[in-house]
Amino acid sequence: MSNINEYDLVALTDEQAATHKTSLETIQLQRGQIGTVVMRLAPEVWLVDFADGQGNTYAMETISTAQLLLLHQEPIAIPA
Repeated sequence: MSNINEYDLVALTDEQAATHKTSLETIQLQRGQIGTVVMRLAPEVWLVDFADGQGNTYAMETISTAQLLLLHQEPIAIPA
């Protein structure tokens, strides 16, 4: 079971073809592309929102846990 939850920031571990939300053209999401988990669709399968720097969604794709890296903004405290 993964540690990924809804609204987590994640990055792709592999390239992934996607459909552009507005133009419906096929686009290439790159390894390292950052997205936000929107919801769990099945065990180990997530709907991930990919947006530009202004927050405009350009793709929303179904991605497996194996293709995602959970991103962290805060360190974990190590007990003394």
